[in-house]
Amino acid sequence: MKKTLTAALAAATLVLSAAGPAAADGRVTLKAAKSGSSYYVMAVQLSEVAKTAAGLDVTVEESQGSVQNVKEAKRRTGGYVFTSPPSLVGNAMAGKKPFEGEDGYDVVRGLFPIPSLTMHWVVRADSGVQGFADLAGKSFIAGGKGSFGERKTHDVFKALGVDDKVSFVDVELNAAVPALKNNQVAGFATAGSYPAPNVTEAAAGTAVRLLSLSAADLEKVKGDRLVIPAGTYPGVDTDVTTISLPVNAYTVASMDDDTAYKLTKAFWTGKDGMTKANPWWGGVTTEMLANLGAKLHPGAAKYYAEAGVAVPDALK
Repeated sequence: MKKTLTAALAAATLVLSAAGPAAADGRVTLKAAKSGSSYYVMAVQLSEVAKTAAGLDVTVEESQGSVQNVKEAKRRTGGYVFTSPPSLVGNAMAGKKPFEGEDGYDVVRGLFPIPSLTMHWVVRADSGVQGFADLAGKSFIAGGKGSFGERKTHDVFKALGVDDKVSFVDVELNAAVPALKNNQVAGFATAGSYPAPNVTEAAAGTAVRLLSLSAADLEKVKGDRLVIPAGTYPGVDTDVTTISLPVNAYTVASMDDDTAYKLTKAFWTGKDGMTKANPWWGGVTTEMLANLGAKLHPGAAKYYAEAGVAVPDALK
């Protein structure tokens, strides 16, 4: 059941696209998620690293959802770089939902992993919602329309048997916090590394609860178990069990090798500095390359060879 609060598109992904067809001039446009999300903060950090470490001319813009970002991969050329969960990239290559009947995604190439996507299901403390079953009959924002987080919320809710009982609201993700604070909705979902800025904002001055998955719930849903520690958000004083999914940065085969090399090197050499500002970068390791699900771009492969990083054969 759906009703419209406002029609919008939101995202939990980043996109970088070069101003020219091959980005050889070093000009890059970095498109990010909505400004209230953790992935927007990541975009700003990545742009600063790309400017200082690689000398790239980077402009940050907002982005739409991860599904659209993947869909654009077969139409975009040169310095187009996007982030996505590898499962979406795999579905695109296999022509599975939501890419049925489509082809051309064999142009996707991998660059590097970024912090995993962490699912948050936030509700007002006074909403009467203690668990997922209590969302029946409540108004809830599943996430930015067209985003992976929205799709994952529906998948989880279906697995838990509540998806057809919730009144979902289509809304821009950056309008979710005001909607919750104004008691227009019981809660919202957001996907991003913790601490997520929009969840922190929601918890400021409004008592909120994060819904936690039980052991029985985890057997029904897909994703890696992750615990958000107590105290991560104001007023949330207990550990919250949720799921996380890998997210990676990708480009297309037509990107020039030099740009791919510079971006990849800038990311890894700048990661320690980014971690000091935001700890979520600390969990990113080269071992996570195994989750790329796409061949490495030759420019990225050149960096890994120089750095002595062992790359799985499937990525070569």
